[in-house]
Amino acid sequence: MPSTHFNTKDRILGAAEELFAQFGFAGTSLRQVTSRADVNIAAVNYHFGSKENLVNEVFRRRMDDMSEQRLARLREAQETSPGELEPILAAFIQPALALTLDRHGSAFVRVLARAYAEKNDRLRKFLSDNYGQVLREFAKALAPCLPELGKEDLYWRMDFIAGALTYAMADFGLIKRPTAMSEKAFADKTAQALIRFGAAGLRA
Repeated sequence: MPSTHFNTKDRILGAAEELFAQFGFAGTSLRQVTSRADVNIAAVNYHFGSKENLVNEVFRRRMDDMSEQRLARLREAQETSPGELEPILAAFIQPALALTLDRHGSAFVRVLARAYAEKNDRLRKFLSDNYGQVLREFAKALAPCLPELGKEDLYWRMDFIAGALTYAMADFGLIKRPTAMSEKAFADKTAQALIRFGAAGLRA
């Protein structure tokens, strides 16, 4: 039955995501994944074929949705606020920070930080092949707002903004959420601060 397939596949992805967040990609064995998901190794091989593909699918499950949201927000920004930097940055930053509010998304945020920290060339290639286009779309939208900025400088600055965003998502920073402030309000505040910072960096 398809629903059983879906549940098993989803259980494996959820278990893998939690373990990758905790132990990293190299530090997690398929045996740990099968034990956490309560499935046998045949189920992992059937759905994913290899550990490398399981890692890729953990990313695809979150990144596809986030990329769609980013591009939809980008189109909206270009229609409603043509030529303005901040709405384009908001389209890039806000869907990513929204992940941190999702109960399940928080494990993925740590997995994302691992992808930056662990040198995993195949994973980087997978992310670049599948999601590099999203960054290029944003670069294409930003370029006319910054006619004096060369393409190389634009890409450098976008890289720095993406790095700052990942850092903010992983909650590594000095600023902690005040207990009186809801997570949503803190994410909104973080997004606004990052949009201002990113816009200033792009215009510098």
